[in-house]
Amino acid sequence: MTEQPPKSRLLIAALPLLAFALLAGVFWVMLSENRDPSKLPSALIGKPAPDIALQPVEGLIDAGVQIPGVPLNAFMGKVSVVNFWASWCNPCKIEHPLITEIARNEQVQMIGINYKDKPKRATKFITEQGNPYDLIGADSNGRAAIEWGVYGMPETFLVDQSGTIIFKHTGPLTADVLTDELLPMIAERL
Repeated sequence: MTEQPPKSRLLIAALPLLAFALLAGVFWVMLSENRDPSKLPSALIGKPAPDIALQPVEGLIDAGVQIPGVPLNAFMGKVSVVNFWASWCNPCKIEHPLITEIARNEQVQMIGINYKDKPKRATKFITEQGNPYDLIGADSNGRAAIEWGVYGMPETFLVDQSGTIIFKHTGPLTADVLTDELLPMIAERL
């Protein structure tokens, strides 16, 4: 007759399996929820926009004039849409017509921040797609994106007249986000 192991040994042997099953269950629940990456939270909502001066994108000319970079205090007294973009970013190309639509409102200051891009490629992008921006700063080392808490390209922020960030959208803007969220917030601030 074989000797049966004590119950405590069986319990100890089963603990790793139970722990794995519990963790797998937690991960399954977390992943099965329909999480929208455009709704990533931002710790900067309700806080002042980072006041970082950015040089213009070298050689980026519009109507024969260098498009200016982003000076310190660029947001004070103006409702500003800040859009992080890059020429290598396909979603940036997709959202560009919507950025252009926002720019039709001349009461809104459009600020583009060109992220880790080569000036010639950024110039080609703006030449082909059109320039909706009043200011375009070069974030060649990615420091501005870090200060703004950017997750990836593109990202769009709305800054009110006091220089406070009041909205953030991660990923390309959509027509629904534009009409349901961003444009009403802009209208409310103007």
